[in-house]
Amino acid sequence: MKASKFSDAQKAFIVKRGEEGVPVAEICREAGISQATYFNWRKKYAGLMPSEMKRLRELEQENARLKKIVADLSLDKEMLQDIVKRKPLRPARKRTLVDEMRSDWSVSIRRACAVIRFDPTTYRYKSRRSGQAALEQRIREICQTRVRFGYRRVHVLLRREGWMINQKKTRRIYNELGLQLRSKHPKRRVKAKLREDRQEAVGPNDVWAMDFVHDQLATGRKIRVLTVIDTYSRYVPALDPRFSYRGEDVVRTLEIVCMRIGYPKTIRVDQGSEFISGNLDLWAYRRGVTLDFSRPGKPTDNAFIEAFNGRFRAECLNAHWFLSLADAAEKLEDWRKDYNEHRPHGAIGNKVPVDLMKSEHAASPCS
Repeated sequence: MKASKFSDAQKAFIVKRGEEGVPVAEICREAGISQATYFNWRKKYAGLMPSEMKRLRELEQENARLKKIVADLSLDKEMLQDIVKRKPLRPARKRTLVDEMRSDWSVSIRRACAVIRFDPTTYRYKSRRSGQAALEQRIREICQTRVRFGYRRVHVLLRREGWMINQKKTRRIYNELGLQLRSKHPKRRVKAKLREDRQEAVGPNDVWAMDFVHDQLATGRKIRVLTVIDTYSRYVPALDPRFSYRGEDVVRTLEIVCMRIGYPKTIRVDQGSEFISGNLDLWAYRRGVTLDFSRPGKPTDNAFIEAFNGRFRAECLNAHWFLSLADAAEKLEDWRKDYNEHRPHGAIGNKVPVDLMKSEHAASPCS
């Protein structure tokens, strides 16, 4: 509001002249104000001294400020009740709101609970459940070493160690500690449809899947890793890094692996030049292995190896720094053994066949 150009003393003098009998028109002409302004001043300040007029104005300002505070409090209460009504808050959050209201507004527990419609007995309730600091610490330790593990795999590791808890408690603590993974997957606009004649694996060494993953050393030199997985047991026979790969290199790696754990019936591969080579085709013909090629531009035809490659990159390649090819081969072999023997898998893949685990002591195919 624009401040008046007349002081309190001037307003009191103008009003007093009117009380002495001076015509209103003459007073307004001399002061340069309208008659409406004069009558408003006379109604408001008649009989008051300048000091009293100043005090009256201060009281009006204070009253306006208090009305605004009351309106804001009423609005806050309505908003808070609306939030509680629309979104059920957990008791811990409501206890925090009650404590904040008691601290900010110096109100009682009963009154603060009434504002957010919270039972005072629930506010005063003290949990008698035993502490879970040790469990929280163990979950943190697992997530520090297994940075890409979700709560389900963390729960499997806890049960293996003897923690008698259910999966819901593991998930609750996992979320409270803020350990959730924020992985956004690309949106699929077309539903993948596999070929109708493709059958699911019914046992170990029934169907393998094979592909390449690209990475680089600390020096910047690029490497290629041949990844192979058994689609039934989720067993990984080989992770073989090289600077370059040709068809005969693939044959050499597969021959070493198959001599150790046996030959598969089918190997699913894409249309890469290494997989359509004559060397691999001749090897498959002689060993009685069927090469099941994916359709061009359809990586979902070989979904098992694509999913494994994603886990392999997130849990191994992104977590290590390779100084040389030999260093990469050593670290990949350690991760492969950990993946086969300790890492929890889904469904059937939770258990790796005993004969495959025993064969881990054999020589690695990596070179």
